[in-house]
Amino acid sequence: MATMKGFRKRLGAWVGGFEAALGNRRLKGFRPARAHVNALLAAAGPEMNARARWLVRNNGYAANAVESWAANAVGDGIKPSARIAQPRHKLRIQELFLDWTDEADAEGLTDFYGLQRRVAREVFITGEAFLRFRPRRPTDGLRVPLQLQMMPTEMLPTEMNRPADIDGHVIRQGIEFDRIGRRVAYHFYRRHPSDPTEPGLKGEKVRVPASDVIHVLDPVEAGQLRGVSRFAPAIVKLLMLDQYDDAELDRKKVAALYAMFVTNALGEDEAPLMPEEGDDLEVVPGSIVNLLPGQGVTVASPADSGATYEPFQFRTLMQVAASLGLPYAYLTGDVARGNFSNSRLSLMEFRRRVSSWQHSVMVYQMCLPVWQRWMDTALLAGALPLPSYERRRAEYQACAWLPTKWDWVDPLKDTNAELAQISAGLKSRTQAVSERGYDAETLDREIAAERARERKLGLDFRQPGAPASSGPAAQGRSERDNDDDDDDDARAVREDRD
Repeated sequence: MATMKGFRKRLGAWVGGFEAALGNRRLKGFRPARAHVNALLAAAGPEMNARARWLVRNNGYAANAVESWAANAVGDGIKPSARIAQPRHKLRIQELFLDWTDEADAEGLTDFYGLQRRVAREVFITGEAFLRFRPRRPTDGLRVPLQLQMMPTEMLPTEMNRPADIDGHVIRQGIEFDRIGRRVAYHFYRRHPSDPTEPGLKGEKVRVPASDVIHVLDPVEAGQLRGVSRFAPAIVKLLMLDQYDDAELDRKKVAALYAMFVTNALGEDEAPLMPEEGDDLEVVPGSIVNLLPGQGVTVASPADSGATYEPFQFRTLMQVAASLGLPYAYLTGDVARGNFSNSRLSLMEFRRRVSSWQHSVMVYQMCLPVWQRWMDTALLAGALPLPSYERRRAEYQACAWLPTKWDWVDPLKDTNAELAQISAGLKSRTQAVSERGYDAETLDREIAAERARERKLGLDFRQPGAPASSGPAAQGRSERDNDDDDDDDARAVREDRD
């Protein structure tokens, strides 16, 4: 077998093939692992995550990278906009969900949008995060008896690989799969395995159905089970750069301790230049110091950092920024480099990446399951009466998720460009409002309410060309919308009876 492999390698080298697969002098030592990413994570995942967490706690660049990613990926929150056609039901759903967001966190430390931010941070650091649905009793006093408990990656053991108790099921890296490869359960630790402040139940595990777990990760390979830290390609460079900076700083500190040196040309027997007892040898501007015969003073001139220090730092941090997927300025806070056009170009590329992650990871894996579970729970608890919910469940649960709008350096030009697009019919006003992270119907109701209040008080803050104030026609439309909602509800009840 070994002879056949050697023959194929020699044959490939003789034929030519791809240079990247040759074993010549430059690539002779390049022998990457052929193992699947699951095997690599099982062996190196816990150690890699521990190093990433250490850097976030102790390295300023790493800490800034995490905060920058969370602020751009989530911001004030990725918020829902119900797509149900009946305005009355939509308003009821939106208001109830907004009230529930303040009660969403099982730990009571933040709201639902704060949980989004924590999930974004955790996914950036360790590659994944877990949320567990926690149903509550009606006596707990919640508007909707449902909360979310966040758990870090360490709560799910990567070394747990064995057949499950159910025939035909298998557990891989703490995740239980059925016969056709569906995730059916997660086997979590009851307590964090590395937290000695939480006594009892150490090492014990609990089986949680997959329907009660939200597993947020950004898979990089097909068949991947667990997440990969964003710091994976940057850990070594960040640590080495940190050590280099510490060594340079320590060298400069030691060099700065010595102001001058006194030399003695007459021999070691001569007394050195020392202050008398009780006096201080102090050098002040204009000082005249008397030296003994043969003595001289050499002023310390420590070596400078050199002209290569800053370029080396810049190039290394550029590599770290590319590894983390962040613009250089977002990683370092250095906004002095680059002009406006270059900065805008890098921001546009970064925001495309963030937008892709928002919709393919955060919205799909976290926001949608929470929205669906929340609406089911609200209906069962009687907090959200919706006619014919079982039959029209997909219609009621239709929702668009709106990220926070990014601001530009010159918002006036962008606003004028957006107005021109709306006037030319290239985009709708609803689309423009949605891109800003707001719901168009909610915004219209607020504007109508403001116009009515201004009219009642005799005020008018509108600019030339602004939409007309809400009058009897607008109020009539609102009343007709409510009548339409009543007709739809009555029709749905009749259909259910039939």
